[in-house]
Amino acid sequence: MTPEIATNRKAGRDFHIVDRYEAGIELKGTEVKSIRAGKVNVSDAFARIEGNQLLLYGCDIQPWQTAGEWYNHAAKRPRRLLMHKREILKLASATAIKGCSLPLLRMYWKNRRVKVEIGVGKGKTHSDQRQDLKTQVELREAQREMARFNQR
Repeated sequence: MTPEIATNRKAGRDFHIVDRYEAGIELKGTEVKSIRAGKVNVSDAFARIEGNQLLLYGCDIQPWQTAGEWYNHAAKRPRRLLMHKREILKLASATAIKGCSLPLLRMYWKNRRVKVEIGVGKGKTHSDQRQDLKTQVELREAQREMARFNQR
């Protein structure tokens, strides 16, 4: 079993990630079984602070197939993230700044427990995204030229 469960590749495209935090996640048994089967999608997941709790929204964990309807879970229900109070307060002050949010970056296994990595992200504009694509293309072309040069 690989430690990496799912990654959010859209987060790197849409946000400048300023800081990263690790958090535990409160799950039901059928959700853990679905995660082990690989039925999870974190591409639109984000965290929000409500009261003194940190909640995860948009994380799609499909219902477990063999469980009955009484024991199964809703696919996109809000899930509580587990962090220390001082870390939650630090995240609350970081998201108070206009344009900052808490996207989910990845979900992984750590000591038989599911952990999530959330980041403090500042939204990119369309021109920032185009500039990033331009630098990636230039870097890729430079690497190709270096490879061609080294083959001779």
